[in-house]
Amino acid sequence: MASGFFALFDDIALLMDDVAVASKVASQKTAGILGDDLAVSAEKASGFASSRELPVIWAIGKGSMINKFIILPIAFLLSAFAPWAIVPILMLGGIYLAYEGVEKIYEYFVPHQQTHNKKKTYEKLSKEEILKNEKVKIKSAIVTDFILSVEIVIIALSTVSKQPLMVQIAVVTFVAVLATIGVYGIVALLVRMDDFGYALIARGKKKGSSFLKKVGKLLVRSLPKVIKSLTVIGTIAMLLVAGGIYTHHTPWLHEMLHSIPSLLGDMLVGFIIGAIAFVFMEIFKKIKA
Repeated sequence: MASGFFALFDDIALLMDDVAVASKVASQKTAGILGDDLAVSAEKASGFASSRELPVIWAIGKGSMINKFIILPIAFLLSAFAPWAIVPILMLGGIYLAYEGVEKIYEYFVPHQQTHNKKKTYEKLSKEEILKNEKVKIKSAIVTDFILSVEIVIIALSTVSKQPLMVQIAVVTFVAVLATIGVYGIVALLVRMDDFGYALIARGKKKGSSFLKKVGKLLVRSLPKVIKSLTVIGTIAMLLVAGGIYTHHTPWLHEMLHSIPSLLGDMLVGFIIGAIAFVFMEIFKKIKA
């Protein structure tokens, strides 16, 4: 009886070792997409009133965690019974990301009259209207997170596809949860960077430290530039992720673009796919109108 009990502990220890090793590999493989996820998430979580930043990030973070726990069992079932369906699902998600990226570029160069009016009248909006607009933005962020989460889960799953089912479940779940906590934790720190700066300035004045005041002012002045940079990086990231899905899963496309740098190829493919989706969506909107 005792020997059987200790044998069970040995099996658990071996399983944990396998999970630890596989988790390290899976984390390394998903590092690139996590960087894209961070840029996109930070861009989506910015642009809110200071008092609403953390509640918004919390709402998006909860939505992201729900996304992961919807995706995980579906991914395990597809991997076991319908692995052929994974790539088409990824490609559909890629179209959505590419469309969002191109739409942002279009709106930057050709701002809509509706967007212009919103900027002018934002301060006149009631609290209910502001919260309504906030809910729309949160919903959009969660939908985008869902697509990126699918990519993260599938990449993590591909690194442990030959491992036992228990190892697959443990590793992919660990990577998915770590991605959500890590990404939205960093996003929360970024959007509150100015508050930290003001705190350093106040502390510097109290202690007579010019160094603390300089660092605080630097953080406060840097925040708008960081947010603008993240908007650009987030847009580029969506196009790169979308293009990468197609170049990595379409052999003839990969072969055609092998002579140019992979990042440039992914960007080009993502932009073309997004532009096509954008044109079709605009035509659909006009027909519907």
